[in-house]
Amino acid sequence: MGPFPTASQPARRPGGRRFRPELPSRASLDLPVRLRPYVTYRRRSLFRAIPPLVALLLAAGCGGAGTPPPADPAPAQAAGPPPADSAPVAEPDSVTWEFVDERAVDPVPRPAPEPDPATWVDRELAGMTLRQKVGQMHMPFVLGTYAPTGGAEHERLREWIEDYEVGGFIMSVGSPLGVAVKLNEMQSRSRLPLLVAGDFETGAGFRLAGILHASTNISLGGATNFPTLMALGATGDAGLAYEMGRITAQEARAVGVHVAFAPVLDVNNNPENPIINVRSLGEDPAAVSHLGTALVRGMEDHGVIATGKHFPGHGDTETDSHIGLPTIPVDRARMDSVELRPFRDAIEAGMDGVMTAHITVPSVNGGTSRPSTLSREVLTGLLREELGFEGLLFTDAMDMGAIDREYGRDEAAVLAVEAGADVLLMPPSVQGSIEAVVAAVLEGHIAEERIDLSVRRILEQKQRLGLVEERMVDVDAVPDVVGIPAHRTIADEVARKSITALRNERNLLPLLGTRTARVMSVTYRRDSDLFAGRYFDSELGARYPRLRRETIGRTTAESTYDALLREAVRSDLVVVSLYITALSYQGTVALPEETTDFLAALSEANVPHVVVSFGNPYLLRELDGVQAYVLAWSGSEASQQAAARALFGDFEISGVAPTRVTDDLGIGSGLRIPALGDRR
Repeated sequence: MGPFPTASQPARRPGGRRFRPELPSRASLDLPVRLRPYVTYRRRSLFRAIPPLVALLLAAGCGGAGTPPPADPAPAQAAGPPPADSAPVAEPDSVTWEFVDERAVDPVPRPAPEPDPATWVDRELAGMTLRQKVGQMHMPFVLGTYAPTGGAEHERLREWIEDYEVGGFIMSVGSPLGVAVKLNEMQSRSRLPLLVAGDFETGAGFRLAGILHASTNISLGGATNFPTLMALGATGDAGLAYEMGRITAQEARAVGVHVAFAPVLDVNNNPENPIINVRSLGEDPAAVSHLGTALVRGMEDHGVIATGKHFPGHGDTETDSHIGLPTIPVDRARMDSVELRPFRDAIEAGMDGVMTAHITVPSVNGGTSRPSTLSREVLTGLLREELGFEGLLFTDAMDMGAIDREYGRDEAAVLAVEAGADVLLMPPSVQGSIEAVVAAVLEGHIAEERIDLSVRRILEQKQRLGLVEERMVDVDAVPDVVGIPAHRTIADEVARKSITALRNERNLLPLLGTRTARVMSVTYRRDSDLFAGRYFDSELGARYPRLRRETIGRTTAESTYDALLREAVRSDLVVVSLYITALSYQGTVALPEETTDFLAALSEANVPHVVVSFGNPYLLRELDGVQAYVLAWSGSEASQQAAARALFGDFEISGVAPTRVTDDLGIGSGLRIPALGDRR
């Protein structure tokens, strides 16, 4: 269907040709892009179009010599009676059929008839074999990398699509254009439209941006990447949340993605949480619900399935579910008032997707330790029956440690289906998972009617999204929608409003930017995070020509810290940037002891210093002596630039913490620091 409403899509003529319909105005669509006058599709030979042409001419002759075929409906602008003084319209003597290139303009709009959704779904479901049905319930993982014809990845995708007839894919890292081309190729090979998902937690740029050509250090750009959801929580702005959802949806549809595995609706009420952390909107269930439903509406209103995760709530845990199985030992009343509230409200707001959590919550799990993903009590009893959810239920990745290490791979697939899951995400073996579920049906462990329920939901969503009428996207239109300045401006606004100051001893902020000052910037990052400090240091360097840049990480030697401290005591200012996120999958969001010792030494030596957290806000619990502490919440380009500008007082710092950072700094904490210009 592409990034635009179905009404703007090219109609399909018999034989596969596309003709340009009457395009709605840009204002009527309320889109910040111009519409393309055509969509390019696979060409068909003129000779293949001759038989229908002959048939049409013969049909015209059957009505008598000179009788034209029925006229096409008049364009909307020509509706109504002709003017009184107009001359009679002469009947044509003959009918001329012209075959034109896809880019040519067909003067007569020829809209395709609207298919009956029930008819299509019923027909497809009735014609499927059991194996085909089970295939529709599988969604493997695919990278947006280049996959030349005949290569190993290309052949693997072809096998999944043509041999196993999977229902869709989760698309990961790549460039917007590369992903669009790859998904078009995949769609062209599939008998049924593919449902494509993406982990777009911070917009399409969460997976389709941040591409760096390492040998030249050139950023190749990509989709719009917003700050983390906790940054959005620090703004408290539901209008910005809706806009984030809208932009996410428009950019997703432009590249061929239909399901956003977002928003994260987990209430992050445990500072030690190593996997949710700043991916959450915050700690207050009411605030998470308020902003989460705004995100959902923004996505659903613009043609993307919003998928709340991770049900029934992954916020109160200290175990990374990629590694082990977390347990949340709280009672049902607490679950109802905290963890379940955002999901309940988002479902009522029209959210069409939910993703399960690989956690165990005995109070809603029948007292057992079975993961929620494999629990009928959670997925069917709680989610379907109690909360009334009728949309698509996705498992979290089935290859994660919480599932894959504790259960046999085939067994886990069967248990998830028995529990009520519609889509098995990222099974370790597509073939093995399909065969296991088929065998469970044939052996009577799962009723085929249960399979039909899930497949019907999947097909109905494909129909609702317009994929039956058009599954391809216009690759030429991608630059008009994805990563455009209007979208990046909204990301910048989120970043600017999110900056939060929790400590400002000695009134260090805002910085004066004295060009002769000796300033050292120390960046803590993981080795693979090549973007950490890139934009922040660039802004600092523009104000401080004598800026010295240093990088440290988890494996930095103690001798390196000693050298940094000797340089620091000779500096006028030290700025320490901490890029610790919940997505490093290292099982920890803490600082190593050597780093905390270095920061303590700065305090003891009375060196003026500012610490900026571009991720985990709770690090302040380990840094009692820091003089100034600022939360940027995210290492995105927008957040790095906003943080640097905030330090220099280019705008007022006004963000508030949506979580308890320390025992003394609860929800709503934040110093209001006026812009430097407002102080003069």
